[in-house]
Amino acid sequence: MKRFSKFIVNHSILVVILSFLLMVPAILGYINTRINYDILVYLPENNETIQGEKILTKDIGLGAYAFVMVDDMSNRQILNLEKKIKKIDGINMAVSAVDIVGTVIPKEMLPDEVLGKLYHDDDTVLFITFKEGTSSDCTLRAFRQLRTTVGEASKVAGMSALVLDTNDLSNQEMFIYVVIAVVLCSLILFIATDSYLLPVFLLGNIGVAILYNLGTNIFLGDISYITKAIVAVLQLGVTTDFSIFLYHKYIQAKDKMKDNKKAMEEAIMDTFKSVIGSSLTTFAGFLALCTMDLTLGTDIGIVMAKGVLFGLLCVMTLFPALLLVFDKALMKTRHRIFLPQFKTLQEFSIRHKKLILAIFAVLILPAFYGYSHYQVYYKLDESMPADMPYNESNRLLKEKYNINSMQIILLDKNVSSNKVDEMSQEISSLKGIQFAVSSAKINELGIPHDLLDKNINHVIHNDKYQLMLVSSDYEIASNSLNYQIGEIKKIVKKYDPAAIVAGEGALMKDLVTIADHDFNMVTYTSLLVIFIIMILALKSFGLPIILVLAIEFAIFVNMAISYYTGVTLPFVASIVVGTIQLGATIDYAILMSTKYLEERRKTKDKNLAIKNTLSVTIPSVITSALCFFGATFGVAMYTKIDMIGSICELLCRGAMISMVVVVTILPVLLVTFDSFIMKTTKIKKERI
Repeated sequence: MKRFSKFIVNHSILVVILSFLLMVPAILGYINTRINYDILVYLPENNETIQGEKILTKDIGLGAYAFVMVDDMSNRQILNLEKKIKKIDGINMAVSAVDIVGTVIPKEMLPDEVLGKLYHDDDTVLFITFKEGTSSDCTLRAFRQLRTTVGEASKVAGMSALVLDTNDLSNQEMFIYVVIAVVLCSLILFIATDSYLLPVFLLGNIGVAILYNLGTNIFLGDISYITKAIVAVLQLGVTTDFSIFLYHKYIQAKDKMKDNKKAMEEAIMDTFKSVIGSSLTTFAGFLALCTMDLTLGTDIGIVMAKGVLFGLLCVMTLFPALLLVFDKALMKTRHRIFLPQFKTLQEFSIRHKKLILAIFAVLILPAFYGYSHYQVYYKLDESMPADMPYNESNRLLKEKYNINSMQIILLDKNVSSNKVDEMSQEISSLKGIQFAVSSAKINELGIPHDLLDKNINHVIHNDKYQLMLVSSDYEIASNSLNYQIGEIKKIVKKYDPAAIVAGEGALMKDLVTIADHDFNMVTYTSLLVIFIIMILALKSFGLPIILVLAIEFAIFVNMAISYYTGVTLPFVASIVVGTIQLGATIDYAILMSTKYLEERRKTKDKNLAIKNTLSVTIPSVITSALCFFGATFGVAMYTKIDMIGSICELLCRGAMISMVVVVTILPVLLVTFDSFIMKTTKIKKERI
């Protein structure tokens, strides 16, 4: 490490130049990284419903689909509109009741339940299919053009509309997220540090690390819009304290020696030794997200873990180089630190140990209960503003045609018509089923296949599969629909064990099941990995138990607030926030505990040790927490996308709760369990 630090300080200008040159490929990588706006694509590849979606797309040509609502058009006008729609690149089929009955067959021949789905007064609905999946670039381009062709976005309903609206709104807001985070963090750093210029270099250094991280995402192929939205603000909030620590070490070393380069060498080595343990816990916390079956966790986990590494790399290279190059300017712009020393808070924690311990004991059970019982929603459209075109179109589709959710059953082509008819009757008898239509049903109605559009014939019955379309009264992601889909699966498997129930409802049901599993998996994995790392880093068994207990309590309180205030959280937030809060704020606890052990080496008086610990660590903990808060608070207040807003709101609140727990409850726990900690801390025990 000494050779490394010598190289950095002796070639500081070269380091700065190289760092900025590397921004060029990073920018190119960032620009060319595809952003995915569809959460459902993160379901596991071996998932049966996903396999069904692939069959629908590749073998049947039924990729994404949409409904177009048309008002008061004649049959001729509808056919002309269909022709225009079919010309759009990426669209496979555009059909309506006109294609089925034409001018030869009276529309009244259609079953009443089907007729009600196709006509409403003088209005009707067109069914559009796309060549590729819901969130492919080809489909999104076609969907955007479809909206233009129809003339009103709210008249086009379909899952791709949600993806497109999320895309547009996210891109509108992204730049504002970063601006708000930078402004708030700059203000906090101005108050907490002693130089007017330091926040510029500190945030600039982190900005370069963020750009490196975003640029290298190109090697992942694509990343989620959620990852893109939160990565910058989280990396800013999590790695700021690394830079502050190095700056403080540099100033302290300068006070002892006249040579700036020597001072920086010492600062780099001291900083690396001090932050490597905490950065590893944060890194591990993010990687724990990779244990999720929903691969969105891998997406967020890898990108954020990279962010920690790039943050640490830039703190060890670019930031010290900047401090050396601009040392004179920094020294000329120094000012007094406006952040108070919180003497009253220090005294409160020391004097009221019994009261704090009692509050902790009283709160832990209701906090855990609230943590275990808050409500979660899975319906993706609830994350978007009610006035977005997707939500407007879905509302119209439900009000006019009573279309809530459609399931597509894939059957082997050799299943007989009699069996398909029996299956259809069984499914239709289920509560909440509006209708179940198959090719056999169309034959029963006396509608010859040769009168139907060739694309329709290929979809409903081809050389491999035959389809059944099932319409439900229940909304997607509701408990009623999830139960109903389970019953449908039981029925179809009796007739065709290889049959697959596909569609948005089936995908969402799988998402609910997987999310429940992922929550437990991520929670336990992050706890175990971080606990092991702390045992190795701190060379203690007892201390990690105390630290994890403190931060887990903070997480309980954070999530319990949602329960007691009646806030329903998006499922992604419920899975990832606890792990991120644990990984990001355990650093506060590690900082305080390592300082406490250092003080205990000097004195056997645990009360004096905690007093000295608090005087040094409280300002650092509060500064770090405020930076995390500043990076996420503005996004939470500004964004209209609840999936992003909820994550950032929980994180900014969690940072403050963790801060309060670390500066009040943790000191009491350290003193109360001092004997246990000392007996289970190998190196420290030998020195005391």
